Amino acid sequence: MATRIMRQIIMSMQDPVADMITRIRNAQAVSKAEVMIPASTFKAAIAEVLKSEGYIVDYRLEELDNKNFIIIALKYYEGKPVISSIKRVSKPGLRVYSSKTNLPKVMDGLGIIIISTSQGVLSDRTARQLGCGGELLVSVC
Repeated sequence: MATRIMRQIIMSMQDPVADMITRIRNAQAVSKAEVMIPASTFKAAIAEVLKSEGYIVDYRLEELDNKNFIIIALKYYEGKPVISSIKRVSKPGLRVYSSKTNLPKVMDGLGIIIISTSQGVLSDRTARQLGCGGELLVSVC
């Protein structure tokens, strides 16, 4: 059974960020406490933004069968997931960029957009403070 699970986890992906947010969305739909995602530094940076903005409890890096994974501890409030909506904004077929003056707000500032900037992966609030734009990756609310 472990090899079947490993085969499903290690499949080739065209869009690893979309796979990450789909895994989070699916795990929260069935009220899982944690979700396991194949690791990369880019996905770890996205997880760090989700943690700093209070959308997940924590994340950790683990190695299983010589493969690195990110284990994300999901956050719930009164039995409901804290993340009500998580969507991929920029896709491989259509990249979406925004300048520092045109950064969009999600639900009038109640949600966040995770942005890949020259300063690293940031939330839209932090990008506004630093005065930098970039590629809009994920919308979370």
